[in-house]
Amino acid sequence: MLDLYWNVFRQTGNIETYLLMKEVEADNKKGNEDASSAMEQEDPIG
Repeated sequence: MLDLYWNVFRQTGNIETYLLMKEVEADNKKGNEDASSAMEQEDPIG
């Protein structure tokens, strides 16, 4: 998905597209960190 935003930005030079790409990138990174943190906090079954 980020490739799409990058290609649109590269072809158009639209700064809003670039900023959207960076926002999505940050959200993805934050989501991955949240998922890792949640998995570490779960109690093991047994």
